[in-house]
Order: sequence, then structure tokens, then C-alpha cells
Amino acid sequence: MKLGIIGAGRIGRVHAESVTRFVKGASVEAIADPFMNAETEKWARDAGIPKIYKDYKKILSDPEIEAVLICSSTDTHSAISLEAIAAGKHIFCEKPVDHDVEKIKKVMDALAGTKLKYQVGFNRRFDHNFRAAREAVKAGKIGELNTLSVTSRDPAAPPVSYIKVSGGIFLDMTIHDFDMVRFISGDEVEEVYASGAVLVDPEIGEAGDIDTAVITLKLKSGAIAVINNCRRAAYGYDQRLEAFGSLGQVEVRNDTDSTAVISNADGVTAEKPKYFFLERYMAAYTAEIESFVNAVEKDTDTEVGAADGLAPVLIGLAAARSVRENRPVKVAEIAAEYGL
Repeated sequence: MKLGIIGAGRIGRVHAESVTRFVKGASVEAIADPFMNAETEKWARDAGIPKIYKDYKKILSDPEIEAVLICSSTDTHSAISLEAIAAGKHIFCEKPVDHDVEKIKKVMDALAGTKLKYQVGFNRRFDHNFRAAREAVKAGKIGELNTLSVTSRDPAAPPVSYIKVSGGIFLDMTIHDFDMVRFISGDEVEEVYASGAVLVDPEIGEAGDIDTAVITLKLKSGAIAVINNCRRAAYGYDQRLEAFGSLGQVEVRNDTDSTAVISNADGVTAEKPKYFFLERYMAAYTAEIESFVNAVEKDTDTEVGAADGLAPVLIGLAAARSVRENRPVKVAEIAAEYGL
């Protein structure tokens, strides 16, 4: 299967290298980026990509390319998705599909009635640790789910210039955790209560966002989930999870470079977590593209469809309203405003 990648930034390169090195039955035929320069073009040629463009429309018009990976800036995801659907291409789209619910609805409407595959890039679903936790919950090994705790902290805050266009912490960072709650629990979120603060960088607050948050979510089953986020963790990328049920619990700890623990007169020390998401989730990035390629080849549903791209955005909008208005917010309240 010949793939085209739209966007040659950090995540576009990750996917290109994953396909080239690890994904069987697929190859990167073309890559496009409006900011293509000599350095990026050299990287693409060294990666064995034969067609290199500035204009992504050349990928969409190429009859040899069966599917596209949309790795461009967030504000282009939905528009390019619509163009790719019109061109008859299967689509892997990095999260989020859009921050605007109406634009996500347009993508879903365009997909309706087609046989095109559409997968959203919630890569954490494909992490070996989180998948094991999901299987344990699904198999009933911990009984009925009572509580779910998700910890997600970045090693350092992104530049304020990024914060200003990110859509806010809930639609940029916590969106992964909202998806994790749905994935691990197999349930839907009914109500959100969020508290937020600016404790890392005052400029983030001046940009209209928060950098630290705790979110409580009530699920349809009655279970309660809690997410805690921070844009700064001095010890590295903190990604942990605990699902507690009537028969026990399943816990996911941080990945480290080794499991060695040193015990001596100075104390007991172990490795810090892997530094950031590329180190932590490289295998997951490969696994999600493998899953997408398999869905196209076998004509099966993708594991993370467009509806899975919509749900965390609705939850994120509810969380943002909860912070602004200091009250619990029903997800149905947000959905109703968009006729959902």
C-alpha cells in the first residue's frame, strides 16, 4: 500500500520512519509540506521517499496513493480531511480532527455512505501497557470498575506561542486522557467537573490558559474517573494509570530506560521516566499505523474512528466551561448546543 504523508514536521517524520522501518505491506510514496526546505528534503530522500512536494494537493491527485496520513498543523486537519475524502483516499488523521465541533461533524457527514477508512491518532491506545490494562478491565479481571485514575504530566511547558494556538490544555494535552478514560473503561463520560490553575508559567495564564488541572468525570456506569495534569514534571514524562474495581485493580507505571534499582548507603534509586512522548510512545506510533493499514487491507473498521475523535473534544469543551463557571457540566449540555 502506497501512503502519502501531509506534513513533514516532528510527527510526520515519526510516522514516515515507522512505516519505512517497521510497517509491513506499506511504503511512503510521497510527503508534502508547504515549508519544505533543503534539510527536510534531504531527510525525505534519505528515508527513501520518492516524491517530495510543497503542495499536498499533488498527493491527493496521485492515483497510486491509496491512503494519506494528515500530520499537518491542527487548524488544517478537518479541511484536508474533507479534501482527502473527496479524492477517495483512506485517512489517518492526527488528533484532534478539529477544535471546532461543527468542522468535525462535516468530516463525519462526508464519510457517511463511503467505504473510506478514517482513523484518529490517539496513539496511547496502542501502547502495550495501556492495552494490557484495557484487556484486564474488559475481561472482568478487576470486576466492576469503581474508579479510574489517570496521571499525565509533561516534563516542561511548550512555548507560549504554541499555547496561544493549542486550543487550551483540555483540547491539546488532556484530550489524550479523556480518550484514555473512554478506552480503558469502555464507557462514556456523562459529567465533568474541572479545577485549573496557573502554577508553572504566568505567561500561560496571560495567554488565557491554565497549566495545572484536576478533572473529575462521572461515567454512565456510575464509575468515577480522575485526571490530573501539569505542564511541568521535574523528573520527566509522567504517564500512569490505575483502574480499581470490585475484584481488584490494574496499574500502569511509567516506562523507564531500565528496571535497575540501586540500593546502597546513599539510599534506593531507580531510573527516571523516559523524557517525553517520542521516547515513551515510539512503539505505539508504529502499532497505530499498522492497525490503520490492516483496516484498509482487510476492509474492517478502524480501531479509533471519527466518532472517537469527536467525543474527547466534547468532554474538553465541558471541562473548559466547568473551569470558567465553577460548576459540573454535563457532556450532553455541550452536545445539545451542536445538535448532537
